[in-house]
Amino acid sequence: MHHLANYTQNIHYLIRFVRQLVCLTFMAIPLLACRGAEPRPLTITVLGDSLTAGYGLDGDSAFPAQLQTALREAGWPVTVINAGVSGDTTAAGRARLDWVLQEAPDVLIIQLGANDMLRGLPPERARNNLDDIITRGKSRATQVILAGMQAPLNLGLAYRREFNRIYPDLAEKHDIPLYPFFLEGVARKSELNLDDGIHPNAQGIQEIVRRFTPFLLRHLNADSVSPPTPTASRMISPGRM
Repeated sequence: MHHLANYTQNIHYLIRFVRQLVCLTFMAIPLLACRGAEPRPLTITVLGDSLTAGYGLDGDSAFPAQLQTALREAGWPVTVINAGVSGDTTAAGRARLDWVLQEAPDVLIIQLGANDMLRGLPPERARNNLDDIITRGKSRATQVILAGMQAPLNLGLAYRREFNRIYPDLAEKHDIPLYPFFLEGVARKSELNLDDGIHPNAQGIQEIVRRFTPFLLRHLNADSVSPPTPTASRMISPGRM
């Protein structure tokens, strides 16, 4: 009887040990899975015109490519997609928005309006187009960021006032971050622009990125935008000249 009691006690110890081992194994599986998972890079799409497309520059010198480099150097695993098309107005950007958003980027940066202004198109039309782009963008992207444009004085005070109000008004309406002037620090500086005096050269793009990157990082951190679970992604080539 004594041997039988010892045997039974040993069996109970063994069963308890096996149960604990199984529990520990199931607890460890999620931890190992999380440690081994490699999230895909954060996807940022820049919807824009020639200022985004990189008019007169090679692809590596364009704003999206330079922004991607700066963000990666800052420790963010990102892929920045160049969805810029030279000559695009806000209407043209609006017309191709569904195609641009078909893979739902994590962040959509909107850089449009310069060609509306240069052609003297009605500011109200640009406002309506951007309003729709932002509304639809917010339904597909985690975050939408608006990059503003400013009209020069030679277009007249009334036009300049009406056009320049578009961006802060829409940013406030939709509660999205606004970078007030995309060409800040570059506009009207000959050494930072191509011979046409309108489009930034490679050094001009670097200056834009230098100023824009801290702004973008502040909002990525503030809104807790983080790389989602792995999924397929696709690059959009720079727009046509």
